[in-house]
Amino acid sequence: MRLDKFLKVSRIIKRRTIANEACDAGKVEVNGKIARASYNVKVGDVIKITLGTKINSYKVLAINEHALKEDAAKMYEIL
Repeated sequence: MRLDKFLKVSRIIKRRTIANEACDAGKVEVNGKIARASYNVKVGDVIKITLGTKINSYKVLAINEHALKEDAAKMYEIL
């Protein structure tokens, strides 16, 4: 699954366009490397997002094409 879609489906970022813009601005890293929106996310990847002064890291636990609100939090672990 594409990185921008994963961020939206998992509800880490509310809109896919915002996730895409964050990737284009170099604010999203996967496994320590700046990632493009088209990066193919895999289970076990560590995603680091810098928005403003806030830095959050997440570990991918599952990949679902569609997720209900209750299931979205099960797709990642906050580090």
